[in-house]
Amino acid sequence: MLTQLLKPRGTALALAAVFLPSVLWGALTGTVKLGDPFPDLGPFKLEGKLPEALPGKVVMVDFWASWCEPCKQSFPVMEDLQKRYREQGLVIIAVNVDENREDMESFLKKNPVTFTVVRDGTQKLVEKTGIATMPSSFLMDQAGKVRFVHSGYRGDETRKTYQKEIELLLKEKPHEK
Repeated sequence: MLTQLLKPRGTALALAAVFLPSVLWGALTGTVKLGDPFPDLGPFKLEGKLPEALPGKVVMVDFWASWCEPCKQSFPVMEDLQKRYREQGLVIIAVNVDENREDMESFLKKNPVTFTVVRDGTQKLVEKTGIATMPSSFLMDQAGKVRFVHSGYRGDETRKTYQKEIELLLKEKPHEK
């Protein structure tokens, strides 16, 4: 399974997963690329309740796992972004890739959030998007097109980048790109 392949097995692999450049990541993986429409989440039978009204919203889909140290750092930042920009039209959906639901639930007890969390127990969405690093996120404009892709989480640098990109997308009219 993907989670077994991605679990850090030592410092070198953990650092590679965190700092793998996005350019290399994009070149090696994924069928979803910048400018593509993000796949409709409905057919993937994700565990959990998805938001109903996504058209016209700026959407971040973040893939994460309970064993991922950078994911633990990114959750409070995404929570802050969701609270700050929710009223302006931001929706954050965190997609868990853990093999065991209990691992996800334990993580969420320690890291509660108000944004949507679902689980890709079948790994079908992970496969479709070509996720290779935890966390990885896609930021879509109001028309549902992927405008930004992030691989890994680099603390304040990533937080500032998320904020800048979200503000840019929220200011756009749906027909602007």
